[in-house]
Amino acid sequence: MFDTSVIVGISATIVSFAVGYAVARRSPLDDSRSASAEKQDTKNEGTDKIFADMGGEYKMVLVVRNDLKMGKGKIAAQCGHAAVGAYESGVRNTPAVIRKWQNGGQAKIALKVDTEEAMMEIYRTAKANKLNCCLIRDAGRTQIEPNTKTVLAVGPAPNVAVDSVTGHLKLL
Repeated sequence: MFDTSVIVGISATIVSFAVGYAVARRSPLDDSRSASAEKQDTKNEGTDKIFADMGGEYKMVLVVRNDLKMGKGKIAAQCGHAAVGAYESGVRNTPAVIRKWQNGGQAKIALKVDTEEAMMEIYRTAKANKLNCCLIRDAGRTQIEPNTKTVLAVGPAPNVAVDSVTGHLKLL
């Protein structure tokens, strides 16, 4: 009835909303920031400032390995793990970018890649470009062997920065 991209999109949106709600209740991103939060921002000021000062829209891309032939539910779960991991990393390392992404609707796009090698090349390129990333390795309890790399989240970051690394990929 639903195709994979709809299921992944809905799942990632639900997970993002739940995590965003929980984190917002205790987030250092409001005006009553703690000294440790300000210290963290200073520590990551370079990367945060580079992307936060860029105009335009922000998004997160979920790069899914197509060669693993995961079921739709497995893909949705792995994308959820990646989205949460990338969000948590972004809150720590690039809070200004996270705020812009949240204010812009928290866009998430699911793309496919054919091999682990291709996914790892995207990961290396994203890291070299100082993009926030979260690489998911499966625990191996259901369909996939333990420690298998399943999904890579890139961003949140400005669309132009994410597209420079993932723009050649096709929608899942």
